Amino acid sequence: MPTELQRMIHAQPSVLEQLAGTTVEAEAGTLRGASRVMIVGTGTSFHAAELGAYLFRSGGTDAIAVPAAEAARWYPRPRSGAAYVIISHTGETAYALSLRAAAREAGLPLVTITGPASGWDEAIKTPEKETSETYTVSYLAALAILGLLAHHVAGTPTGAGELLRTATAVRDAIADPGISGIAVPPRALAIVGAGPWGVSAREGALKIRESARILAEGFDPERLLHGAAVPYAGEDALIALQPGSDRDGLTGQLLEAARKEGITTHRLDDQHDDLHPYLRQLPVTARLQMLASQFTGVTGTNPDVAITGAWTSDQLWESGGPTAGGR
Repeated sequence: MPTELQRMIHAQPSVLEQLAGTTVEAEAGTLRGASRVMIVGTGTSFHAAELGAYLFRSGGTDAIAVPAAEAARWYPRPRSGAAYVIISHTGETAYALSLRAAAREAGLPLVTITGPASGWDEAIKTPEKETSETYTVSYLAALAILGLLAHHVAGTPTGAGELLRTATAVRDAIADPGISGIAVPPRALAIVGAGPWGVSAREGALKIRESARILAEGFDPERLLHGAAVPYAGEDALIALQPGSDRDGLTGQLLEAARKEGITTHRLDDQHDDLHPYLRQLPVTARLQMLASQFTGVTGTNPDVAITGAWTSDQLWESGGPTAGGR
């Protein structure tokens, strides 16, 4: 019987096609002319924020990604003319709720991206409600919306037409992810990629941790080299994402070093050179989502219930909320 995770993964191409027709001109107007765009999220939403900030910067707009807890509790007040983009798949993430309330009270320029049941009346809504706790479709949907916003604000090649081509690439990646030869490692898995592929490495590792409940970590090549690689050995595996995208060749060198250390190595490449590097993250992320699903068939875990036991405490999930938050 298919899992909800599988159903959500397969829903993504159609969701992207649907979002290609979304109108974001008003929200883009809120961001246009800002001295800095601060994109905020938690967990998977923060990975979307990181990629979104990279995309805006690639178009010449000053942008920064900030974790929601840091933005709500530790970050200084934004400089004059700054604008916020807050991402929360459910609209219930505690620190995102606090930041949204503070931004609205202060009258700051604000754009929010949430799921269809969030209750955030001002938000750009993603069309598909997640039915698995291993979030997938809401992530790619948030990336699609950020791409549309950046297209209108910064002129990046991530508008509706490019999004439709990306939906086709995602559909192809799901149909043939090229991951059948990647086995669950006996101990741990590292995923590495340069630039935006490093963000996708962290997101893919998170999906594998949540669904298959194995130790998986994502890195950019510099962080892997500077100490993080030390504990990896023959019981582990390393996946390199698009090594050719690394202008310095460090990702490929790390792959070779891992082989010499007896670590099982794999590489995931694509042929989407005609897409902006930002958009190329969507099909590679879909492939890693498929890998997470594939691993659950081996580990026998339920990918649709990621948070269990003491980790489900309401007190944990409400910490940082404006009054009472949750998942």
